[in-house]
Amino acid sequence: MTLLLMIGVGLSLIGVCGLIWCILLALKARKMGLSEADMRQKLQKIVALNLGALAISAVGLMMVAFGIFLS
Repeated sequence: MTLLLMIGVGLSLIGVCGLIWCILLALKARKMGLSEADMRQKLQKIVALNLGALAISAVGLMMVAFGIFLS
């Protein structure tokens, strides 16, 4: 069960780093002063990355909870 916990913690940390990266990408896009259409296109890509990072983080947290439950 310790291995399950460690893998879960690792996935959660990767997911949180991905979320922080998405925030930094959005701030960078905002500073670029793009047109509305270009900004919308860039933000759509960032939202897709954001959802992926959130999913990875959620899976990691589920693994942690499951590992604690089984211990």
